[in-house]
Amino acid sequence: MYLSRLNLSNFKNYSEIDINFSPRINCFVGDNGVGKTNILDAIHYLSLTKSYFVSIDSVNVKHGEEFFIIKGSFGNSAEDEEIMCGLQKGKRKVFKRNGKEYTRISDHIGRYPVVMVSPADSSIISDGSEERRKFMNNVISQFNRAYLNNIIAYNKALKQRNRLLKDYAAEGKFDRQMLELWEDRMLDPAMKIYESRAAFVEHIVPLFQEYYDHISDQREKVSLEYRSQLSKSSMKELFDKNIDKDRVMRYTTSGIHRDDLKLKMNNFNIKDIGSQGQQKSYLVALKLAKFDYIRDMGGILPVLLMDDVFDKFDEMRVAQIIKLVSEKRFGQIFVTDTHRERMQAVLSRINIDYSLFLIDEGVTEIMHNGKKPD
Repeated sequence: MYLSRLNLSNFKNYSEIDINFSPRINCFVGDNGVGKTNILDAIHYLSLTKSYFVSIDSVNVKHGEEFFIIKGSFGNSAEDEEIMCGLQKGKRKVFKRNGKEYTRISDHIGRYPVVMVSPADSSIISDGSEERRKFMNNVISQFNRAYLNNIIAYNKALKQRNRLLKDYAAEGKFDRQMLELWEDRMLDPAMKIYESRAAFVEHIVPLFQEYYDHISDQREKVSLEYRSQLSKSSMKELFDKNIDKDRVMRYTTSGIHRDDLKLKMNNFNIKDIGSQGQQKSYLVALKLAKFDYIRDMGGILPVLLMDDVFDKFDEMRVAQIIKLVSEKRFGQIFVTDTHRERMQAVLSRINIDYSLFLIDEGVTEIMHNGKKPD
């Protein structure tokens, strides 16, 4: 599966562009701020129905316009499929596959998986546990719709339980049985979420360590560990044990929503001891392990989006990563970089189909397999 064509209308800084892609490597070069990342984000929209960077769809409408449209053609062994995402300000988002609108947009997720590697991923290391749970949720839900439904069910019941705790504190009363009504709705989803997350981490740890060794030449030892209160207690036990604390704090202090990933290098938190280059290598390895996991679980090669991933790497490390992802176990790849000469030099050493595009007040293909296009 690969994206053969992309058309944008009024999306971010683009009024209208139409691009045909190589089925293997596509590189976008240009100065910062010219719109390279916006092309990758449009591809992310076509796959996961939303932006990678912002949660409000209307923000992506070009300034001064009232709508945006993203269209893409995905090629496969059978026939091309046409995907369209459209948004008009003040109205709901529309998603269509081969001209037919989805009843539920969520039904689209998983058909055309993507993995994005971006400087924004630094939040996985630098920010709180919510970012790491979000990482797990985004990976697993791409191929496991039951998991996504369990997340929704759990969070809905959690919200209601928290609301009751606040109301009880404000009103000076307490009804344990009413709380238990919502707790009972959280028990089964919580256990299924825990099992899925534990299986996910177990699957990707050896992949992640292998990729990091390749990228770093085995200079450091890295590890990834899933931490969950459910590894030692059931949700029921946690509720009973922490009910007094919950009443004082006015929210649910324990449960699957407190899960975390421990990201370590040489047995220390990488956040504390890792250089910028080491942290970036860690994140690239983590995302490549995510790629393998989605491929293994879903049976489809995801599209790999690598945004400015080489910012803190030297040319040797850049070449090493490009060579790695150009192997047959990867499919179509999109890369952005600010260094045109560096990217051309790296691509010239790889015997693989590629297209190189210059982004400068538009999109121009300047090279295909080392030659200027006709």
